[in-house]
This record gives sequence, C-alpha cells and structure tokens, in this order.
Amino acid sequence: MNGFVDSAKVVTRESGLESIFQRILSQIPENMDLLEAQQTIAAAVTALSTSERIALRERFESFLVHMRELEASDIEMGGVTANSHIWFRIQGKKMARSELGIWPIGSTDVIAHSLLSEKQRERLFKRRAVDFSYTIQRPQGLWRWRATLYFDLGHLALNMRAIAGQVYPYAQLGFHPEVSRAFSLRYEKQGLILITGITGSGKSTTMDSIIDANNRSVDGHIVIIGDPIEYIHNSRLCIIRHREVGRDVNSFKEGAVQALRQDPDIIVVGEMRDPETIMTCLEIVDTGHKVFSTLHTGCAVETIDRIIAECPTDEQERVRNRLADVLRVVISQKLLPGIDGRLILAKEVLLVTTPVRAAIRNRNVQEIYQMISENNRQGMITLEQDLVRLVSERLVDEKVALDYANNKRRFQELLGY
Repeated sequence: MNGFVDSAKVVTRESGLESIFQRILSQIPENMDLLEAQQTIAAAVTALSTSERIALRERFESFLVHMRELEASDIEMGGVTANSHIWFRIQGKKMARSELGIWPIGSTDVIAHSLLSEKQRERLFKRRAVDFSYTIQRPQGLWRWRATLYFDLGHLALNMRAIAGQVYPYAQLGFHPEVSRAFSLRYEKQGLILITGITGSGKSTTMDSIIDANNRSVDGHIVIIGDPIEYIHNSRLCIIRHREVGRDVNSFKEGAVQALRQDPDIIVVGEMRDPETIMTCLEIVDTGHKVFSTLHTGCAVETIDRIIAECPTDEQERVRNRLADVLRVVISQKLLPGIDGRLILAKEVLLVTTPVRAAIRNRNVQEIYQMISENNRQGMITLEQDLVRLVSERLVDEKVALDYANNKRRFQELLGY
C-alpha cells in the first residue's frame, strides 16, 4: 500500500480541489514504486492547466497567510508522520493546526510539486531534496519564505521558514563597540567573520542586521551568495547583489570565486558547508576582502576545531595558520524562550586578538574559552556569561538558561552555586 489511493478519497471537501487530486492520484496503482509514483505526480502536475496550478498554489498560500497571522516562524506539511495535518512553529513550539483541515500525503505531494519550477523539480529527483525561496505579493508588500522540500519515506515533506519583512535593528543586538568596528567595512577592510549556531538560532537575522548596518554607513559593494536567498536588501550606500545557488550560480564555491571578478568589498557566503567552500573563503580573505559566513556550531572553540577538521589532513596545518591570520570575529548564538514568551537572543562573542591567534597557531584552542571570559571589556563574552546577564535582567528563567548553557557547571558557578 502506498497511500495514494486512500488520499484521493479522503481530501476534505472544503479544499475545492478534490477533482484535481483524484484525477492525479488515481493514476497511481497501489503497487507502484514510490519514486516512480512521485515522477508520475510531477508529470501530471506539469500537465495541469494554468488555472488548476494557480488553484493549488492559492490554497497553499492561504496556509502561509494564516501562518503570518499567528506569527509562526515555520510551517511543516506532508510526509507520513505529519498525520495529515499542517504544522506551525509558534514561539518555539511546533504543533498541528486542526483548523486547516485534513491533508493526506497524496494531496500534499501534489501541492508540493505545484510549488516547484522545472529546474527545481529536476534537483529534487537528483538529490532527493531541494532548497528554494518562495514569495507572495500581499497589500503589505512582498512576503518571503526559505523552503526545503525533501523525500520522507517515499513521500514529500516541506518546511518553510518565514523571512522577516524588515531587518532587525542592529543596535538591538547589543554588540560591544569593538565588535561593531570589526563588522564595519569603514574600520576593517578584510577578515573572516562567522555567525554560528544550530538551525533556527537566528543566524540569518544577525547576518542581515550586520549587512544592513554596513549598507547604511559606508560606500561599498556587497555580494550575497545564498541557498536560498532570504532577505533582499535595497541598495543604499552600498550596491548589494543577491545570487541564489541553483538559480544564479551553481555552488557557494563558484559564487565566491566569481565574486572576486565583480569588484566586491564584502562577500557573504551563506554557509561554509564543505571543505572546498571553507578553503575558498580563506583564500578570498587572503586577497584583501571582507567575508561573512555561517557554520552549524555551538561555540567559538568548536567553530575553530570544525573548520580545521573539515579540511584534508595534509592541509590542516596550513589551514590552522591561515585561520589564525584572517579570522576576526566568531558569534555563536542561541534563541531561547523568555519569561514573557518571546524568543531571546543569547550569544558568545570571540574577538580575535593576538593571544587568540597564538592559541590557534599553537593548537591551544581550549584556552580560548578562558580568554573570552576574561576580556569582557574588549567586547568578548561567553555564552554562560550572557545567560547569567539574561537571568539577572529577568528576561529568561534560570532553569531555561541552564538548559541552554554549553558549560552548565560554569553557568552555575557564575550564579554563585
């Protein structure tokens, strides 16, 4: 049983799309291979009339509008374990939304295929996943989402994350003036700056705030390479180019190399996700450019270790020395639930000083945590110190802060336990 036949029968009548689902899903025998079934659905969706494809998209976009009304950060749809519901993440909590009706896996497969272009569909079948951006026009302006569509037990599962319509004000991030100088093209023309954290920790929000601060304060040229492109910046003092992987450029590495021929001052590489991209970023900084990027790491020390470990063994010593020379700032951040229900930013800040460079070169990376904790006046702060600040300001509950601390013993020591 592949579930497609049942899906054709039980789609809610309120959807107004029964005939489309039944016509497509009835083409799939119960014993058909699931990949072949998805290819059949893709071909059938492509063959739909323009009005039918619009009807599918409009129904899905009604979910997105409802999502915005509830101030949800993410929407989940499709796949076997979604239990035929649409799910939202609201204030950090993910929950099924029964008011949106019942949407069995066959119907969500059809809707998911209707969201893709032909090239995106080709990438989906080749890689079993595709990242893309999605935009709808509303009276309030353009609403954008970052999306990933992927195979889940032979069916399609979709996540979309809402992209803020406005940049978060840089001043509200609370960075020390010395750190802000390191971010600014006005004061430092080159160097590598990393924003790190798990998925959903607000890395993109912080990055966009820093880009916007430069855009408002100094003349220059910024090239952003994203997968996908999220927030679209309007050029102010800087001209800002946006290049999306898969649409405008083949990879982060190619985009970064091509950017060198585009007269950039700042290059933003959305993620250093493989050794080739890491090496390329280091080489670009060596040419005298300022590079911003992200990593999925939880603290400054882990970030340095990860970059070195990702590279081939015979290259690691060279990478270590190069990293010591070019690294300027590492921000490692988390979003945690505040006492008032809002998400609160907690961050660790490493400003690379001469002693930090020496620690990287001499393989004494574990000493860096202590350096951070002892140099608050220069703008550095450990995650545990920042969590204590949030507790003392009554923004975050002590137990919640402890859950999010990387070094729980140190956090308790700072609280006086």
